[in-house]
Amino acid sequence: MKLIRFRVTNFRSIKDSTWIDCSDVTNIIGINEAGKSNALLALWKFNPTDKAEINLLEDLPRNEYSSLKNSCQELPFIEVVFRLEDDDELLKNLIKITGRRKEELSDIHLKRFYSGKYSYNFPYEETITELPSKEFITYIEEKTNAISKISTESKVEKHYKAIVESILNGYIDELQQKDKIDKNLLQEFISNTENTGAKPGAKSEIQPIVNDVLKYFREQMELLSRPRIWCDEVWKQVFSLMPNFVYYSNYGNLDTEIYLPHVIDNLERNDITGVAAAKVRTLKVLFDFIGLNPKEILELGEDGVNLSQDEIEKFNKKKEERTVLLNSASSKLTKEFKQWWKQGNYVFDLRADGKFFKIWVSDEKRPEKVVLEARSTGLQWFLSFYLVFLTQTKTNLKNTIILLDEAGLSLHPLAQKDLLAFFKNLATTNQIIHTTHSPFLVDTNNIDSVKIAYIDNDGYTVISNDLRANSDPKRDTSVYAVHAALGLSVSDIMLNGCQPVIVEGASDQYYLNAIKTYLIASGLFKPSKDIVFMPAGGVKGVSAIASIVSAKGELPYVIIDGDTSGTSFKDKLKKDLYKEEDHKLICLKDFVEGLEAVEIEDIIPFNCISKAIDRLFRSVDDFEFDEVYDSKKSLLSQIEEYARMNRVLLPKGYKVEIAKFAKQKIINMSEKEKEVDVWIKIFEQIK
Repeated sequence: MKLIRFRVTNFRSIKDSTWIDCSDVTNIIGINEAGKSNALLALWKFNPTDKAEINLLEDLPRNEYSSLKNSCQELPFIEVVFRLEDDDELLKNLIKITGRRKEELSDIHLKRFYSGKYSYNFPYEETITELPSKEFITYIEEKTNAISKISTESKVEKHYKAIVESILNGYIDELQQKDKIDKNLLQEFISNTENTGAKPGAKSEIQPIVNDVLKYFREQMELLSRPRIWCDEVWKQVFSLMPNFVYYSNYGNLDTEIYLPHVIDNLERNDITGVAAAKVRTLKVLFDFIGLNPKEILELGEDGVNLSQDEIEKFNKKKEERTVLLNSASSKLTKEFKQWWKQGNYVFDLRADGKFFKIWVSDEKRPEKVVLEARSTGLQWFLSFYLVFLTQTKTNLKNTIILLDEAGLSLHPLAQKDLLAFFKNLATTNQIIHTTHSPFLVDTNNIDSVKIAYIDNDGYTVISNDLRANSDPKRDTSVYAVHAALGLSVSDIMLNGCQPVIVEGASDQYYLNAIKTYLIASGLFKPSKDIVFMPAGGVKGVSAIASIVSAKGELPYVIIDGDTSGTSFKDKLKKDLYKEEDHKLICLKDFVEGLEAVEIEDIIPFNCISKAIDRLFRSVDDFEFDEVYDSKKSLLSQIEEYARMNRVLLPKGYKVEIAKFAKQKIINMSEKEKEVDVWIKIFEQIK
């Protein structure tokens, strides 16, 4: 069950965030006070792992509080859409419960309201209100012909035959005047067929045929009367298996010295908010982890004065037990933390000293124990986050969506890059959504996963999938982290000897990055340098980018589509910039035989891309693109031709959306498709 998009409305600074697409690791960037944190908090309160109360005073938009506070119970503040894959346990259960096709159940749209209640629906649920008349006419004609061939001897049977034929022919006449049959007309047919006004003969051969017609009508009526996918058992399954949300911010970092009386007091309060609440939450997690009550630790830390001999012995045993428990917790924390943090081999020592609880740290380079506060804030952040995540997921590190606010901001840039790699590893079993304004935490290989948060003209937070959404030059600082990250990426290419390859557009970049990952993972390609694909925004941008990249080195390779504009541009480059190095101009047409205009989609296995195409044509009844697809023609031209024929308006950037969908399919291919040989030839030419 995967979160594919979300939308926040009427929550704190957010009037309407707009729908935000989500991937395995989604990054929301923006300046301070842009409202990034509010988006995460709304998501967290959708289905939190711990107690996250909906607080009207804090969560309602402050400037609309008076008008909404008494009427907001039926107001949704968060909407999410989950997608179920074929092997998902929930999908299998829902198919059994509802009897519906998996295509109808693939997406679930849920809302949570300020009342705390939920609602849900299935966007692709088939609600049939009409059926094609043509199928009914064909069936009734078949049955009428069968009846006409039956010879009748008795007057009763002859009369019955005449009445039935008249009724059925009447149905045909009426249906020929209509394209569709609805529930009311079908019910009329059923009633008339049940009550013909004539009796069949004792051994009637016609009556069984009439019964067949009735059975057919009733089966079709079941389709028109089918209830919505909404029942207690469905909701029980959805609620029990949907992911939990874990939220963590820098404000929850553990203090090095914890004053137990304050901890005890704060853990019992319900009125703490903001930074203090984040601290209390992490402290609760810490004491849950070590398995001790802070009251007990405080009592055991007091001096055992004015006690009898028996009381002293009991007191000493309790203190000894506390020491054993703390040593055990220290060992457990040290061992398990090593699995997460690769920046050092740390040893933790949890100690209680009077009214204070302290965390001491040592490592191989600095074996002397020092308090946590004396170590880096990065280590404090990672330890605190680790405890929160581990405790709230009950060590079941699956089916969780992790929300990290300004993750690892205090880490060194190299450690931030390690954190990004850690996110990718953790995302194999848990999705991650994190906010940042650090360029080191922007994944330039997956720019499609980066979203921008900015403040609109009315002062509300907007989040967009389009990094150009905030185009006002006075406020374009929101996307600065991406610009900086791309600059760093280009610098890395120059400094670290990577192989830059220019491609025409973003869709080419998605496909080729996925192909690269697949070939390397399959052992079919072993590059001497890392290959970085740089989109030029069309053939017109190739020359400019090639000139910039080659300013400090050799001309980069260029991959060009084999359509008319691509081949003509290749000829132009051969005469100009690439006059001496035309072998670096790679035209896809040279690798595919039989196609006139070869584009990147034509070298992608059709089974990796077909479902994404089907989604473009959901409005067309009974459509599956593989039924009309011709492998001897360019794929994009077929998509656009079919859209024109069916009056389907293809969305702007539809090629990029198809590429995003196909990317993971390519990486996860289990069998070697015929297109792989083409991929190898292209990459070997780059190598």
